[in-house]
Amino acid sequence: MPAKSKAQQKAAGAALAAKRKDMKKSELKGASKSMEKSMTEKELEEMASTKRKGKKEHVSKS
Repeated sequence: MPAKSKAQQKAAGAALAAKRKDMKKSELKGASKSMEKSMTEKELEEMASTKRKGKKEHVSKS
């Protein structure tokens, strides 16, 4: 599933780094922390590799 915003893509990248043990899990905050626990490495990779061009910084929840 592709990221819907730049912020979501960044969070997925951080969660992916923690899952691959490139960074400590204790350094994660907020969405990236829950993404790391609930998503597979493949799902995180798909979301983190989304192109940023044309994406909003944040997308509203509604």
